[in-house]
Amino acid sequence: MKRDFLQWPVLRQVTGPDRLGRGAAVRSPHTAAVRARTETADRVVASVCPYCAVGCGQKVFVKDEKVVQIEGDPASPISRGRLCPKGSASKQLTTGPGRQYTIRYRRPHGTDWEDLDLDTAMDMIADRVIKSRRDFWQEEVDGKRVNRTMGIASLGGATLDNEENYLMKKLYTAMGAIQIENQARI
Repeated sequence: MKRDFLQWPVLRQVTGPDRLGRGAAVRSPHTAAVRARTETADRVVASVCPYCAVGCGQKVFVKDEKVVQIEGDPASPISRGRLCPKGSASKQLTTGPGRQYTIRYRRPHGTDWEDLDLDTAMDMIADRVIKSRRDFWQEEVDGKRVNRTMGIASLGGATLDNEENYLMKKLYTAMGAIQIENQARI
């Protein structure tokens, strides 16, 4: 009993050399055995937080191809290693129990949702893009050559960076769309 009493952090602080309680006095055998999740990571991937347009740098720690930790990147000139509460919780985007691994789809005039695998959903999207482009294609308007489609439009998100917006603009322009805008400008 007396031995357990001497393990109390306050007594270790008062009786030991760590009077300010910033070292050995506050370490228990349990805390000494704890290891950071980042120690076991196979690799670290530099990333950008997906939540807002600020673009805070993140370090994503990966083990066995699974995200084990996400921290602020001290090398980022924008955030200098800091993350807001949403950015700090962004690991939940990849590992949270609420993450969806299938696409939810409700057929036209349907009343129930069904799960589709990603490949099926991507094929459906591609088919609809091709059909919209074909159905709404305009070669000429009032005798002037336009080569465009009015059946496809794009509104980019505020979390996209300049390079991603550039690629989106190139993609939609190549498809013939002219209604292309970015949320960051609105």
